[in-house]
Amino acid sequence: MYKVFINDKPLFLTNTVEKETDFQMFLLETVDFEQLIIKMFNNKIDKAFLYHPDEKLALKMLKEKIPVAKAGGGLVYNKDGNVLFIFRNGKWDLPKGGVEKGEEMEDTAMREVEEETGVSGLRIIDKLQKTYHVFKRHGQFKLKVTHWYEMKTNFSGVLEGQENEGITKVAWLNPEQIKEALKNSYENIKLLFEEHKIMQEK
Repeated sequence: MYKVFINDKPLFLTNTVEKETDFQMFLLETVDFEQLIIKMFNNKIDKAFLYHPDEKLALKMLKEKIPVAKAGGGLVYNKDGNVLFIFRNGKWDLPKGGVEKGEEMEDTAMREVEEETGVSGLRIIDKLQKTYHVFKRHGQFKLKVTHWYEMKTNFSGVLEGQENEGITKVAWLNPEQIKEALKNSYENIKLLFEEHKIMQEK
């Protein structure tokens, strides 16, 4: 099942018909996707399911209904096992950003981490799952697909937030601080940590 976040509310792409209780279900082939997005953005729908018998095809069809923006980001550990976080728009987030023409996704992720935080000497250890969310730019809705990578670094220099990207703070957070930060973060970021609990216990 794929989870797409719209205004931090979940939209599930599913191939099973579930009985509606606290959510609304729509058929992917016939849904007016823009109307659904607007309702979720305006808090009229808190949770929705889009049904299609073929889950992988469902994602492909969804991408045909809305422009896609690709991004790369990093879940970065230092030698003490702390994780690199940024603070932007009043929330804790992980460094990420859009792919540039002709750039490999791993290179995007490392470049964005370095630009947004000042951290260098990054090594990719593992590929994590992708996350999906819908955002609005210049009056148009887009689906952002972020490719995440687990990274390590021995960097011990000064952290510098990229001001023109609205980053007001950069910090290495330990497991306790991460729990606290995730209370004021995005659902996609929480999802990343839920899926990789094992990593926090390293």
